[in-house]
Amino acid sequence: MFRHALAAALTVVLTATACASGVKSVEVKSGPGVTDESISLGVLTDMSGPFSPTALVRIKGYELFIGELNARGGICGRKVELVLKDHGFNVQRALDGYFDLEPKVLGFLDLTGAAMTTAIAPDLIQTRALAAPVSWSAALLGNPNMMIVGGTYDIDVMNGLDHLKRTGAIADGDTIGHVHVDGDFGSNALEGSTFAAQQWNLTLVERSVTETADNLTTQIAAMKAAGAKAVVLSTSPAQTALAVIAAANLGWNVPFLVNVAGYDPAILKSLAAPAVMKQVQVVSPIAPYGADAPGPQAVAKSFQARYPDVEPNGAVNHGYVVATAFAAVLEKACADKDLTRDGVIRAFQATNGVETHGLTGPLRFSVAGRPSATQSYIARPDDKTKGGLAVTENLFESDLVKAKGTRAK
Repeated sequence: MFRHALAAALTVVLTATACASGVKSVEVKSGPGVTDESISLGVLTDMSGPFSPTALVRIKGYELFIGELNARGGICGRKVELVLKDHGFNVQRALDGYFDLEPKVLGFLDLTGAAMTTAIAPDLIQTRALAAPVSWSAALLGNPNMMIVGGTYDIDVMNGLDHLKRTGAIADGDTIGHVHVDGDFGSNALEGSTFAAQQWNLTLVERSVTETADNLTTQIAAMKAAGAKAVVLSTSPAQTALAVIAAANLGWNVPFLVNVAGYDPAILKSLAAPAVMKQVQVVSPIAPYGADAPGPQAVAKSFQARYPDVEPNGAVNHGYVVATAFAAVLEKACADKDLTRDGVIRAFQATNGVETHGLTGPLRFSVAGRPSATQSYIARPDDKTKGGLAVTENLFESDLVKAKGTRAK
C-alpha cells in the first residue's frame, strides 16, 4: 500500500513512540485537549471568506498527514483530532472562535490572517499554547509560542534575487523595484530586497500599497521610468495579476519575482494568465505541489488517492509539512512524558533536524529568534502543471542569506 510506503519514507520525522494501531495510550502528564484516547488541535482559519479556497485545500493537507499518523498509532497511543473554526477573515469572529477553541485544544495547527494572529498572540503567550500561523513573517520569530515552518519572507526575496542574478536577469549596479503591501508581510519582504541592494550596489525603487489597492499602474509606471531590470512583488494574488497586467499595458517585459503568498493558481484562469506565465517567477519556502523531491512526490500520490476530485495546489504541501513539524514536536513531548502545554513548548524549543524530504528545508526550532529553514524553491506559473507551478530551481540557500546570518543553527 502506498500509505505504508509514505510512512516508511518519513520515519525520520516521527520517533517510534507511536506504535501500531490499537496500542494502549502512554501514561503522560496532560493538559487541555489531551485525554487517554485523543489529542485535539485547533484550526482557526478562513473557510468562508476571501482566502477560503487556499485554506480549504490546506486543511486537506493537515487531514492527509493526520490520517496517516493515526493509522500508525497516533501520538502516545492517542488519536490526533482537528477542531475547526471558521472566522471568515474577520478579527472579531477570530477572537470569538479562539476563546471557544482554546480550552478544548492542546495547541493550534493553523492561525490564518495577520490581524487575527496579532489579536490572539497575547493570550497565546499567557496560556502557553503552541500555534503555527499561516505566515512567514520574521516579526513572529520573537514569539516563543509561534511555530514558523520554513524560511521567512526576507529569506525568500534574497534567495529569489540571487536566482535572478545567477540567471542574468539582474547584475551589480542595476535598478530593481519592489511593490509591497503595508504590514508585516510587505515590510519583512522589503528587508530582503534592501539587503540585496546594499550588497550588490543596486538602486532600489520601492512602493507600498494597501491590502485593498485595486490599481497598481502608478507604482509599475514609476518602476519602468526608473529603469528597473526586475520587480519584486510582495502583494496579494489579485494585486500580482494587476501589476503584471499594468506592465503588459505599458509594453514593459521585465521579470517579476513574487513571494508565494502573492500567488494563487486561479490567476492562470484569468486574462492575466499569458503575461503571468511569461514574466513571473515565484519563490517559496515550501515545495510547489508535484515538485520532484521524494516528500512532495509521496504527498501528491497520497493526496490524489484520497481526494481524486479536489484540484490541488501548493497549500496541500503547506498543510502536510506544518502537520509533520507539529507532530515531531508532540512526539518529543510524548517521549518526555509531558503533553501539557508547558511540556509541548519545551519540546518545541528542543526540536531540531526535522527532515521533510524536500517539502521544505530541514527544520530547526531550537534557536530562539532564528528561522526554522533558510532554503527556497523557484517556480514558474504553468497552466499545464498540477498545482499551477513548475519548479525551475530546487531548494537552495543563497550567499546573500548566508551573509545576512539568518541561518537557523
